[in-house]
Amino acid sequence: MNTITVTMRSGDEVDLAFKPGLSLMEAIRDAGIDEVLALCGGCCSCATCHVHIDQEFADKLPPMSEDEDDLLDSSDHRDQTSRLSCQIPLSEELEGMRVRIAEED
Repeated sequence: MNTITVTMRSGDEVDLAFKPGLSLMEAIRDAGIDEVLALCGGCCSCATCHVHIDQEFADKLPPMSEDEDDLLDSSDHRDQTSRLSCQIPLSEELEGMRVRIAEED
């Protein structure tokens, strides 16, 4: 099983085991972390699954779609590492990735 590290808004870190094929949002949700609301269920229509990705892994992720980019523009907490976790498919290549849950808008 592969793992990622999620930093909560409090600064606490949680190591999550994941199965390749799930989205990052699904792995976080399935672990019972409720700081990622994911109100749209992963349809890329709400931006409530905003996370910051460790820069080391940015090149391993699929390119950001125009819809994802537009949704992230609505966040006061967007930066160069921002992504929607519903748009990140987990793979073995992302083993060890670190993500930080974005502040709530």
